[in-house]
Amino acid sequence: MSTINPGVNQLESKIGGMTIGGRVHSLSAWFVLALRLMMGYAFAYSGFTKIVAAEPFSAGGYLANVAATNGNPLAGMFAWMGSTPWFVEFANVAVPWGELFIGLGLLVGAFVRLAAFFGALMMLMFYFGNWDIAHGVINGDFAYMLVFLAVAAFAAGRILGLDTYIEQYKIGGQALVERYPALEYILG
Repeated sequence: MSTINPGVNQLESKIGGMTIGGRVHSLSAWFVLALRLMMGYAFAYSGFTKIVAAEPFSAGGYLANVAATNGNPLAGMFAWMGSTPWFVEFANVAVPWGELFIGLGLLVGAFVRLAAFFGALMMLMFYFGNWDIAHGVINGDFAYMLVFLAVAAFAAGRILGLDTYIEQYKIGGQALVERYPALEYILG
């Protein structure tokens, strides 16, 4: 049974028989919105500048060389990615367009959990690609990955975002997420 009172800004989670919870400040929604918009702008801008650049974006050099020079535990995987032509071509398209679509999704608040998941996955790959533990295992790429996960966890698309309207769209008189509950994993 939940101990949360309706209308009160509280969080509660149960995992493996352990329950944690806490009360959040009423300004928390604004900070979650700020995180969503900040990451949305950063990714949309990064993707857009790669797409419209005079020189086409190329991930090959990064994939083939960066991981081999920094003691990366996934150096072999990055070397394979960089030496596999079809994967390099895939990355050449997926990185700039992925950044753009992730950013746009976050900016307008549509499919936020899906966008945040792929943003976190990208940041995880950048974390290992830019591997540097000179100052510990936590760096900017890791922190941004956690920001993406927080945006997803806090359903930031429901805060001044289109996900609120998408979820409530009626099909046969029933809200979309009621009809298809699995959509909660990509909306919100």
